[in-house]
Amino acid sequence: MQQSRTQCPSCPGCVSDSDCFPLASLDTAACGSETPPLLQEGEASTHGCVSFYQTQGRGGTAVPPPRWGASSLLGQHSSVGAAGRCLSSAAVDQPNLTGRVKMRSTVMFYLCYLLCLAVGLACVVCVCLWNSRWRGGFAWDGSALQFNWHPVLMVTGLVVLYGYGAVLYRVPLTWGQNKLPWKLLHAALMLLSLILSVLGLCAVFDFHNAQKIANLYSLHSWIGIAAVALFAAQWTAGLAGFLLPCSPVSLRILLKPVHVWLGGSILLLSVAACISGINEKLFFVLKASSSGGLPYSSLPSEALLANSLGVLIVAFGLVVLKILSNTKWQRPESRPEGMAYTVRRSLKPTENKTPDLVTCLITNLIVFILQPLLQGENE
Repeated sequence: MQQSRTQCPSCPGCVSDSDCFPLASLDTAACGSETPPLLQEGEASTHGCVSFYQTQGRGGTAVPPPRWGASSLLGQHSSVGAAGRCLSSAAVDQPNLTGRVKMRSTVMFYLCYLLCLAVGLACVVCVCLWNSRWRGGFAWDGSALQFNWHPVLMVTGLVVLYGYGAVLYRVPLTWGQNKLPWKLLHAALMLLSLILSVLGLCAVFDFHNAQKIANLYSLHSWIGIAAVALFAAQWTAGLAGFLLPCSPVSLRILLKPVHVWLGGSILLLSVAACISGINEKLFFVLKASSSGGLPYSSLPSEALLANSLGVLIVAFGLVVLKILSNTKWQRPESRPEGMAYTVRRSLKPTENKTPDLVTCLITNLIVFILQPLLQGENE
């Protein structure tokens, strides 16, 4: 008796046996076949878990699907179960692998960040110890004691606080929060750094003028004054471009890469100025004398401490640049720059008019005062 043949539901153009195992739930490429996915490099083979039977023979001719008995059905049910286990285990392993990579990246960041904090603190301690123990302490009377404020203020402000402020946005704890408070903290740290740097310049200029010494004649002074001038311009441009609510979005988009690049360049100039200044100071004060003073070439204890300070400053700059250059540690932008602030328009808006500076400042002050209150009500 001839067996009845029906049309395959998954492929109307071919004919299959009436007792064909149903494959309607599978993504079949031809009647009665499942094309296995191409293996990528490093992937485990799932042959035998996904592919059930072939569609072509050795000569390229089509091989008809086999008849399915009870034993074949049981075997195919086992294959389907194995395929499900293979696919489900791969789907579970992928999020676990991504989570491990993120965890490793986070741990590496915090190690670098703690190293940055520790090295910066060591720089401040070393420069204070050098000028208080070997250089006689501090004063503001035009004497050599006033000059001792110069290295302390420049290292603390132009290098350490500057580096701390530069890496503030890289801390993952700040990513899921409103960016405005961290912008204000970043601007405050940078402003404090700039103030200390200007005070350091005032200390050395007053000392030179009181002692009738020429100003800005050495390479150290040229690099240092260039770093402070660029820093002042950088902070002013950042205030106008990123903190004022009236600044256009196009300006922020254009200014951001320049701001980041110039920030790293200022740090490099600051490190170079500090290294050259330490070396210049040691050449001036460590000379052979009749009182028993040792020259710089003999490497006395003061020279060891000052050289160690220079090494710490270089290490601090390298750690900060490492944190800034790693793209995995950059703050993800959850919303466009244009949505950083929400400022309501007045009842009678003035179209096609550029707001003046007073309006910008008043609007900025209102936003800073009301935004924390509004956030508290929303919570």
